[in-house]
Amino acid sequence: MKKILIPVAVVAVAAAFLLGNYATPMAAGDAQVGNAAPDFTLTDTNGNSVTLSDYSGKYVILEWINYDCPFVVKHYQSKNMQGLQDKYREQGVVWLAINSSAEGKQGQFSNDEIHARLKKHGSTVDAYLLDGSGEVGRTYGATHTPHMYIINPEGTLVYMGAIDSIRSANVADVPKADNYVTMAMDAVAEGKEVPVKMTRAYGCTVKY
Repeated sequence: MKKILIPVAVVAVAAAFLLGNYATPMAAGDAQVGNAAPDFTLTDTNGNSVTLSDYSGKYVILEWINYDCPFVVKHYQSKNMQGLQDKYREQGVVWLAINSSAEGKQGQFSNDEIHARLKKHGSTVDAYLLDGSGEVGRTYGATHTPHMYIINPEGTLVYMGAIDSIRSANVADVPKADNYVTMAMDAVAEGKEVPVKMTRAYGCTVKY
């Protein structure tokens, strides 16, 4: 039987792809759990300016998004993300989607296309914010889509990282996973400390 030899270069490229999509260092921006969430102002797809500090006194969830990312598709196709949006917005939580894809990169769309996709997926975010310069994404250390952040009414960042515990693009894994957003929000609703404050994000790299 002939042995199949795989060039070292091919192995290296495959490993780099997997590491880039599944395992990255913890976010390295200015945002740190336990500290004040960095304020920002971004424009939404309707041309309105949205400033984080305007939501002082409310919980805010930030969702880094790229609709063409298979990992984002996983959470929208399964209705997992929309279910979270509906659940927490009904509780008075503000949900902001942020797109940090640069012009010409994957995930960067016209406003009309974004509105079409929001409607298609039944997304109920309070605003879809445009961060084409990547300034806010880098400040928050957003590395992947989806990358999730939870800010409490005092403006403190209480969670940052992955949406859940199974690092895959398989829709079937959604109900099996521990959802870190749910865990955090359930804890604060009961006046308890967030059990898992920071995890490694997984998904497609943000297209800065």
